[in-house]
Amino acid sequence: MTGARGYHHGDLRRALLAAAAVAIEESGPAALSLRDLARRAGVSHAAPAHHFGDKSGLLTALAVEGFDLLAAALRTGDSLLEMGVAYVDFAVRRRAHFEVMYRPDLYRADAPEVVAARKRSRAVLRSAVADLPPGPGAVGGAAGDALAAWSIVHGFATLWNAGALPDETGDDPREAARVVIRRLFGARVDAQGRAVPPARSPRTPA
Repeated sequence: MTGARGYHHGDLRRALLAAAAVAIEESGPAALSLRDLARRAGVSHAAPAHHFGDKSGLLTALAVEGFDLLAAALRTGDSLLEMGVAYVDFAVRRRAHFEVMYRPDLYRADAPEVVAARKRSRAVLRSAVADLPPGPGAVGGAAGDALAAWSIVHGFATLWNAGALPDETGDDPREAARVVIRRLFGARVDAQGRAVPPARSPRTPA
């Protein structure tokens, strides 16, 4: 066992990441320090450095955890609409992870574990738009649709977390996100947010 609270090795790493998330939600990533993190977790000052090396290593681990948590959240949605709602819900509930994940200047963005985790989350998002019919003037296919979907839900989530949306948006981020996502894809999704199959071209008489 390690540390004042008798953590097992694996448990301490998870406890430090959880403490880091709380600290970031309170004061932002810039104010985070390994010394403060050790104090929050009730362990020696050397414990965070032993597990993560330095602050950049800690935030790298938090980013990896965030991308994997995001992928898991997206998989709970059974349609493009619900995946978008799950993205916004993740951003609101996991604000610390969300803030760090998209600040590659804070961590080792080219670390293999980060690259792999980022790819896993993007693959789930792309799967949500794979069956969409082409939109008017659409370019880029599924990749373009995935970029559009990600842009709208990420922008909405960022504005929500910043408290920058107008009062009439309401106080439920999930319901507000549903309205925005439906506007984005319009007739290309049905009332449940599932892709509408493209209309078949009429056969030319022989």
